[in-house]
Amino acid sequence: MKASGYPTVAECSADPSLYPGAGPDQLQPASIMFVPPSGPVQQADHYRWWQYIPGADWRHPEGPGSSIKGREQHPVVHVAHADAEAYACWIGKQLPSEREWEWAAWGGREGCEFVWGSELHPGGVPLANTFQGDFPHHNSRLDGYERTMPVGVYPANGYGLVDMIGNVWEWTASWYGPHQPAATPSTAGPSGCCADAQELARQSSIDLQSQHGQVPRKVVKGGSFLCAPSYCRRYRPPARMAQGIDTSTCHMGFR
Repeated sequence: MKASGYPTVAECSADPSLYPGAGPDQLQPASIMFVPPSGPVQQADHYRWWQYIPGADWRHPEGPGSSIKGREQHPVVHVAHADAEAYACWIGKQLPSEREWEWAAWGGREGCEFVWGSELHPGGVPLANTFQGDFPHHNSRLDGYERTMPVGVYPANGYGLVDMIGNVWEWTASWYGPHQPAATPSTAGPSGCCADAQELARQSSIDLQSQHGQVPRKVVKGGSFLCAPSYCRRYRPPARMAQGIDTSTCHMGFR
């Protein structure tokens, strides 16, 4: 990520003017980590397994002392939306809109629940890196991995794309709002082509009642290694989640 010419959001101290009342420990460079509890907990309280870890960033996925050595083929994590946009710009590309992403994820299929068919684990065999076991305290690692896995372990979809489902959530260019159906190639494109429409979408993405408060939210797609049938079934192509643009986590990347 440093190749794009700037440190990532998780590597920078937070601006205190944006977070009134935050203490010094809450403003230091940090990112959000999944830390499984020792036993069953109420799933309504997600703070039981999410922790803000100083020193966690894309080069230190589990915080200080960890590294990406041996994980060079894993997706990059702990990247906020600005990081993903900056990298895409650096390589002359752009993040997909939600509609573009969903159209690509289906890979030409229709009428199925998942990108590969109608069963999550056909024949008992995982086809995406999701959470197996009792979320959030016990991961059976049926797929062999507890967290991220190398890109391309599972077969590509009909368009030759791998890991559209599971492994890590993927940032899109779309502001969070009402769901729109997947596009066809002729209609796929960034939503809101003019500045006014984009600003309206940005403002509409803010939900003061959500955990993100006044922070605008983007759509993330695909689910992650933490999606489980008993908790988060967002490993289906139409599924989506709202994510504050200032947030980075251990299970979020981009395409």
